[in-house]
Amino acid sequence: RLRDFMLQSDFRDQLGATGKVVLPAIHVLNETLTKSNIEILIESGAHGCFLINHDFKAALMLPIIVQMRKLFPELWMGVNFLGIDAKCAFDMLGKLDKSACHIDAYWADDAQIIEAYTEQHAAAQISKVRELSGWKGLYFGGTAFKYRRTVSPDDYSAVARVAAEHMDVVTTSGPSTGEAATPSKIAAFRSGLGQQALAIASGITPDNAPLYKDADCFIVATGINRPGNFYEIDPARLSRLVEVARVL
Repeated sequence: RLRDFMLQSDFRDQLGATGKVVLPAIHVLNETLTKSNIEILIESGAHGCFLINHDFKAALMLPIIVQMRKLFPELWMGVNFLGIDAKCAFDMLGKLDKSACHIDAYWADDAQIIEAYTEQHAAAQISKVRELSGWKGLYFGGTAFKYRRTVSPDDYSAVARVAAEHMDVVTTSGPSTGEAATPSKIAAFRSGLGQQALAIASGITPDNAPLYKDADCFIVATGINRPGNFYEIDPARLSRLVEVARVL
């Protein structure tokens, strides 16, 4: 493991959160819309964001990332690079760091954790390339994540416990985009993680957020976007989620 466990309290402190951390996931199309979404989330009191290249290759998002960092130098900003493996992602992050464009977090949908294995060779290789990249941000690793290898509910606690050794923020989801995890899944993850930080990355809304007190972070898009709109944050929905999360 590269570093000490990212404790829940340390994670909240780093993000400046009094309750749950709220991180909108922005599906990037262009600079103008990304800038508008970031302005909305800052106004709402959200703690940062993740930028995602849903519609084009990861490399094509790099100029937008650099521009957003210039426009918002204090923003806590993470990325989810779709379509590339961890080695390429950490190489990109290391190069961005060297060009004075620091990214605060990397979220991977699949951290390659297999609870039945004694040795986590794939996850260990990810840790190695992360270290070699020189990048110092937080690693959010997808575990029992949507559209990936199915994990039995009986193994949720075990897979979380294994994952804790290989990432900063263990990150799980419901079965599909916009679909919430069962509260029992999140409770099992909490049991396996102890005091380590846990994020949920699907299905959170202002209405159901109180069911997920075992999590520390809500990564959210569908639940705070304009209805039927994949790309634009609804200011009212996001502000309401931030208000709810602040007291959880």
